[in-house]
Amino acid sequence: MTGRDVRRYVDDLLNGRRPRSFRPDDDDAEQMRAAITLSSARLGADTPSESFLTDLQQRLAAEIDEPAPDGPGIGAHSTRRRQILIGTSVAAAAAAVGAVVDHAFVGGVQAERNETAADATLEPTTGAWRAVAASADVPEGATVAFDVGTISGFVHRVDGQPQAVSGICTHQGCRLWLDAPAERLRCPCHSTSFSIAGQVLSHQLPVTPAPLPHLQIRENGGTIEVFAPTEPA
Repeated sequence: MTGRDVRRYVDDLLNGRRPRSFRPDDDDAEQMRAAITLSSARLGADTPSESFLTDLQQRLAAEIDEPAPDGPGIGAHSTRRRQILIGTSVAAAAAAVGAVVDHAFVGGVQAERNETAADATLEPTTGAWRAVAASADVPEGATVAFDVGTISGFVHRVDGQPQAVSGICTHQGCRLWLDAPAERLRCPCHSTSFSIAGQVLSHQLPVTPAPLPHLQIRENGGTIEVFAPTEPA
């Protein structure tokens, strides 16, 4: 069995694929055992099934238990080669497993941040209530864009109550536009889209951007108002 065959075997194992049938020698079998141990520690859906790992462990154990070949210098040479190959394979497999763990950790943190951001509301230190639409112009199911200078956004109703979200993309601050037929808020910069309620619906970015923050809003005498920051003095 060649080194390339071993690397292909480890790659198949770590990616949850059933490796090709083969008859490993003693050195190769040690590498396979290390790969199986690491693979069984992987998280999520990429983990090979328990039955697959058990079957593979048994087949490798049977191969390892066979008598080693005799000959002058073979034992020392085999030991050194085994140490080198196992070290290389373990390092490569550990890197792969580390990448999976890192991805799971980062993904979990990102999801937690986005969940927290979904409930975020902009609260200016100083500001004033500004009219953004007449109540009659925002019936249930309608969305109205507004811009009062210091803040822009979109207002709609949920169960009769007015709500508003920011009109600025949370990725790099691009101005969103209302795609009324699709009921989406779209960013022209990186093809990101949000729901009317501010949730991310689609994007082409390496990391999912945060949802749009909500704005403080109220209905006052037939007018919908948002609390907007005041202009700098």
